[in-house]
This record gives sequence, structure tokens and C-alpha cells, in this order.
Amino acid sequence: MTDDKVKRRLTTVLCADVYGYSRLMEADEAGTLETLRRYRTAIARLVERHDGRIVNTWGDAVIAEFASVVEAVQCAVEIQQEISSQASQTPQASPMQFRIGINLGDVMVDGSDIYGDGVNIASRLQELAEPGGVVISSSVYDQVYNKLSVGFDCLGQRPMKNIAPLTSYRLTLGRQSAEPGSVPIAASAPSSERARAPRMDERRVSSSATNVVSEWLTRVPRPVAAALTVSAFLIVINLFTSHKIWFHWPVAAILFGVVMRMVLGNRPESDSRTER
Repeated sequence: MTDDKVKRRLTTVLCADVYGYSRLMEADEAGTLETLRRYRTAIARLVERHDGRIVNTWGDAVIAEFASVVEAVQCAVEIQQEISSQASQTPQASPMQFRIGINLGDVMVDGSDIYGDGVNIASRLQELAEPGGVVISSSVYDQVYNKLSVGFDCLGQRPMKNIAPLTSYRLTLGRQSAEPGSVPIAASAPSSERARAPRMDERRVSSSATNVVSEWLTRVPRPVAAALTVSAFLIVINLFTSHKIWFHWPVAAILFGVVMRMVLGNRPESDSRTER
């Protein structure tokens, strides 16, 4: 008997694609192809440096996978730095620029190829990126936001073709002065960008706390939730409008009323069960 079970694994997929490739080919086929080959050589070298592998090259695209999410993001940053450096050395009227998307997800494995939503999402994310930019999925962000000293801009949930909307983040790569690929990202990022990641963490903590409170209120009985909301409102009014504490009397009355309503509301059911 043959084993036809599909093999799967969790991996980090990097998808890089040339922005405006058709336009570049129309303007200069030979020059565009030569530049593409040169950039692909540089990309392959950086992917290998970060322990990744090139999965496929479809047209002007490059698909690579990494065992480490951090290495994948570092590689993407260095790719954009390297391409920008080479473009500045040979100025062109229409320089070739790549857009990169990175996703951490489950993929199907067929030999050396990988398929599935994990790959498709990375491809759609690169379409959201600006020329010379990098966009990552929320699954990637959760793994790297406190490990890399780069900035992150939340793009929210953007619609993507044939893919359910998901939250994505744009890396802020500008104004990095270090030589591409020569030092770790943490050392090459400006202090202004290094300060952005902690602020993102604070916003995430605040948002998480708000979500927890909201979810808890939806689980408690509606009268209790309403009473707690009104009580909190009265407390805030008291604290900000008067030095004298008066909120305990109306809050106590509200909570007493809610308790009595719940007790009386449950009594008929218990009585009916007793009669039966």
C-alpha cells in the first residue's frame, strides 16, 4: 500500500515580486532581464545567509521559506537594503524595485515545492507592500515585534483576492544608514525607529485589556453588565467633579436592585419545579 497522505509543515514564507515588471520589460527587455538576474543572485545569497532556501522562481517572483521567522524578516530587510544600494550605484530612469510579503503558516509539501494558504497569503501580502517595502502578517508580527529593532505600522484588515481579510503590518525601513547586510538590524536601525516597537507593545497591551473587559461584560447577565457600566460612570463623574465621595450610595442602590431582580427572577422557576 502507498501512503498518499499529504505532508504538511509550519514554515515562514517570503514572497518577493518586481513592481511594474511588465512596464520595465516593455521599455528595455535585455536590461531588465540582466538586472533581474543580478538581483536574484543577491537575493539567493542573502536567503542562504539566513538559513532559508529558494523554493521557486515564478516569472519575476521569488518564493523562499525559512525555519526561523526572525531570520526571514531580517533577510527581507537586507534584501531591500541590498537592492537599494545596487540601484544607487547604477542610476536608471526606471529602477527595479521589489515588494516583499512574509507569512507564517501551514503549507502542503510536495517534494521541494510548497503549496497552500501559507504561500498564497505571503503572495497577497507582497501586493500590499510599497515598492521597496515589506509587509508581514499578524502571525509574523507576533513572533518578531519584540525581537527586532525596526518600526511597525499596522495596516489593519485589508481585502485580499481570494483570501479572508487579515491584519497586516508594514515595516518602516527608511533612514537606515548601515551598509546592507553588514550588521544586525538592531544595530543599524535609527534610535527613532527603535523606540517605535515599545510603543506598539504598549498599545497592544492597552487594546488587549480593553478586549478582555469587553468580552467579560458580554458573558455576564445583561442587568449586571448594565449596572457595572452605570456604576463605573458614576465613579468617574465623582472623581473628576468633586473631592467629596458620594458615589458609594447610588452604586450600592444599583447593585442591590440588580441582586434583588436576579433573585426574584429565578424564584418562579424554582417554585414551579417544586410544584411539579
